[in-house]
Amino acid sequence: MPYHQFDCSKCISERLHHAVDKEPNENLTDALPLGYLKTIPGTLSERGCAYCGAKHVIGTPMKDVIHLSHGPIGCPYDTWQTKRYISDNDDFQIKYTFATGMKEKHIIFGAKKELKETIKESFRAFPNIKRMTIYQACASALIGDDIDAVAKEIMNEMPDVDIFCCHSPGFAGPSQSAGHHVINIEWVDTKVGQVEPEITSDYVINYIGEYNIQGDQEVMQDYFKRMGIQVLSTFTGNGSYDDLRAMHRAQLNILECARSAEYICNVLRKRYGIPRMDIDGFGFKPMATSLRKIGLFFGIEDRAEAIIEEETKRWQPELDWYVARLKGKKICLWPGGSKLWHWAHVVHDELGLEVVSVYTKFGHQGDMEKGISRCEAGALAIDDPNELETIEAMTKLKPDLIATGKRPGEVAKKIRVPYINAHAYHNGPYKGFEGWVRFARDIYNAIYSPIHQLSFVDISKDEISQDKGFVTRQMLSDKNLDEAVIKSGEMHEYTGEYDSVKKLRGKKYPQYPMTKKVNKKKEEIG
Repeated sequence: MPYHQFDCSKCISERLHHAVDKEPNENLTDALPLGYLKTIPGTLSERGCAYCGAKHVIGTPMKDVIHLSHGPIGCPYDTWQTKRYISDNDDFQIKYTFATGMKEKHIIFGAKKELKETIKESFRAFPNIKRMTIYQACASALIGDDIDAVAKEIMNEMPDVDIFCCHSPGFAGPSQSAGHHVINIEWVDTKVGQVEPEITSDYVINYIGEYNIQGDQEVMQDYFKRMGIQVLSTFTGNGSYDDLRAMHRAQLNILECARSAEYICNVLRKRYGIPRMDIDGFGFKPMATSLRKIGLFFGIEDRAEAIIEEETKRWQPELDWYVARLKGKKICLWPGGSKLWHWAHVVHDELGLEVVSVYTKFGHQGDMEKGISRCEAGALAIDDPNELETIEAMTKLKPDLIATGKRPGEVAKKIRVPYINAHAYHNGPYKGFEGWVRFARDIYNAIYSPIHQLSFVDISKDEISQDKGFVTRQMLSDKNLDEAVIKSGEMHEYTGEYDSVKKLRGKKYPQYPMTKKVNKKKEEIG
């Protein structure tokens, strides 16, 4: 097993099994790091928790819902406005966040009363919103607050509202992926089948695992519309609460992000007999293959081919322009979950980039397995890296670009590696034919940005030395005061700061007369 030992993690021996170097002619059992396990104490993981996976990833994209967290204020604050889940409801779901704001007294006496009052206050504040999801955070789960009972009381008192309860406290699993699982199953168990939809087409689908990041869903919706397909519900980007209660009437579940939403597809297939079809909206060839699969299922292949021909003709010349300038550039593909394997092969095949590393923070073994199988030999595969390992990997691999989330992306910029936001995008959407050209454009802009090039200019050795900071003379002793004044003069000889130091010293520190050494320095400066 070609395990990769990080120097910074030698003191944590367990981390050895969470990173491997992919060697030529290796089968996946020899190149697969351990994954989806509890975080090793001391590694300072940057993972999200199960609550984050339920609320932030799956729940929040629903557009006509009050998303209420029952716990301390920090939980909803940390999962608020960090992804661009846009909607046609004036982006209500990302403009506002709601919480009971539990404090120490609620841990002792309980917070059910606080929860009920917050629910009513929220509905009063937004009378046009009649749907709510309550997310149980760690604090309320630990003390056993019964959120279902409170929700039932409210719905009895206010018959026009409907509330969904999600029991996914942060400790419910090793990472945010556990939260994906919980909310998937609870939605089917408690809400699906309660609404009968209006069917307007012979071809009806649920679009699952799509979160409308910067308009991804709108791109795909356009393709479906041109094929004559009705999208009954989208789970959950720009999705309507009541539409998602009618998922049982679809003829086909089309699944995009398998890591976050395969669970609901599998349950819907088991309970309602709705088949599941996995697709891939990133890249020209994967997008074309996906449209052909959907067309074949419904017997409308000609409509799919017409879209593929039209879109390819329109966007291929622009993509070719970027590919000519990106070919051979090295990329670390560190996006998180399923984008790892959605992108691993296509960024190489269609953009000409060399994938030198792949990683996942919350993905399962299957995600890493598919990602490693699709990237080049020599790539470094890492499960749940911490910040120090991230820096060490970048320093060693020297990539031209990193595709990752905002937190590791900001770290990358500090060591002069450009990044594009793989989670919330820089200038999306990235799906579909036009979206893939946008993706290529963002990569090109990141690598060739003149601002980025300036980061390599070292100004520390300029003729005029840089400011070394302010010296607080009150903290100086008799012995080193003169030396400090001289240094101040050297630092600021072109700004006149030396004279001000002298005047200040004469007024505030008369007990320290100017010495011959200082006077001599003054003469040298002129």
